[in-house]
Amino acid sequence: MRAERAGFDGVEIHGAHSYILCQFLSEGLNRREDRYGGNAENRARPINQIIQGVRARCRPDFSLGLRLSPERFDLKLMEIRELARQVLAEGRIDYLDMSLWDYAKLPVDEAHQERTLMGWFTDLPRGDVRLGCAGKIMTPADAQACLDQGMDFVLLGRAAILHHDYPQRLAADPAFLPLATPVTAEHLRNERLGPAFVKYMQTWKGFVAEPETELA
Repeated sequence: MRAERAGFDGVEIHGAHSYILCQFLSEGLNRREDRYGGNAENRARPINQIIQGVRARCRPDFSLGLRLSPERFDLKLMEIRELARQVLAEGRIDYLDMSLWDYAKLPVDEAHQERTLMGWFTDLPRGDVRLGCAGKIMTPADAQACLDQGMDFVLLGRAAILHHDYPQRLAADPAFLPLATPVTAEHLRNERLGPAFVKYMQTWKGFVAEPETELA
């Protein structure tokens, strides 16, 4: 409600990357013994209740998304697939954002490597809910590959950090390719990253070039 009152058109519920809702979903991290722990249905209860709460309190056209991680953090791929199936079928969100780490990778779980990690979600019925993904989508060819394999949209992380106007560049030039990493801190500042963000990106191995040392 606060985001709506502040003038935003929507929000995304972050249930990925080991943040608190992701920790609830994790059988390994969630040690609760009440109705929010134990089986997969209980561990997904906080996300479902948040979705219900947003829909009950915000206007009907307020955009609501959900982000999920399908593996790591002691998550089980088939549990996350079932949660994704449920939220897509219920239609209470507008879009589901799957953070795949690498859109082309196979699952870590060897029992489910007959298809890509993305493929475990693109076959789910989705009605009016849109399905998107993130994960090393750098070039226009990467984005097109995701769309060709059944995604409705893609999300840019590193690529958008390298070029804040990536969509406009691509629209103007279909052959556009983002800069290769590492890039300079000056480039990131020119792309409108603040000092704290530039410092954070310098902790990402291979993303920001080391400053050249002056010869004595």
